[in-house]
Amino acid sequence: MANIFGKGVGKIARASGLKPKLIEWVNPGDTEIVWKYPDEVIPWGSVVVVKEFENALFYRDGKLYGVLGAGRHVLDTQNVPFLGGLVEGLYGENIFRCMIIYISLRRFQGKFGGRTQTIELAPLLFHGSFYFRIEDPSLFVNKVVGPQSVFTTDELNDYLRGYFNSKIMAFLSSTSIQDVYMKQTEVTERATMILRRDFKEIGVSLESIVFEGIDTEGPWRDRLFWMMRGGVQTGYVLQMETVKEVAKEIGKSPGAGIGTGMVIIPPLMQPPPPVQVPTAQPTPT
Repeated sequence: MANIFGKGVGKIARASGLKPKLIEWVNPGDTEIVWKYPDEVIPWGSVVVVKEFENALFYRDGKLYGVLGAGRHVLDTQNVPFLGGLVEGLYGENIFRCMIIYISLRRFQGKFGGRTQTIELAPLLFHGSFYFRIEDPSLFVNKVVGPQSVFTTDELNDYLRGYFNSKIMAFLSSTSIQDVYMKQTEVTERATMILRRDFKEIGVSLESIVFEGIDTEGPWRDRLFWMMRGGVQTGYVLQMETVKEVAKEIGKSPGAGIGTGMVIIPPLMQPPPPVQVPTAQPTPT
């Protein structure tokens, strides 16, 4: 039978009782992002198998020691020099003590959703999907997997969903509700550009964002109707609502006459200023 563990390994295994191991992420599913090998005591001469679209990372005590790409790797300090910092003695023989974390480099879909307010303080409910890849596994493990102790795909999805939600809510809170509804393509492109920088900081490439549902509540639905139908600005719709409220209150006041309304209401009914279109300057002769 062929020795899959390399030369000299059998002697170490017999002397220490620790047999070299074959370490491999077996049959990861299409949605699996991360997998941690369950044993942190790795016998000298063990073999780590890394497939295409995977990296295996060696992590201990909050520090990343090294990364292995696709291939079949015999674990000793000659083949993998960075293991020198992980060697310990056990039963009179050398072992490596560390976590081996596999990261998939494939494309994944994440889900997001929540409730926030736009720049006008309009309530906004939203949900959708975002698509991403792990671009820098070293940075990702140092920023997310290790410090947050997220070693399962479910935990990682929860973390990324929360991270995405916090960033998209901050973006939407600085955006007008009129733009969210009437310029969805432009808003989505701006959100993708801004959040892409945030995700790059944790080693993730954010490829695209898809809003699958956007809604508001109460009187803002009526306001949106007039904005979208008449093309008026949010401020003007709110201004007209103020006029109605003022007129209603004036009508309730026993001492208020017609003259009071004539003084107060006209300034409130001023239309919004027209959009200034720059005029062409004459060409000097």
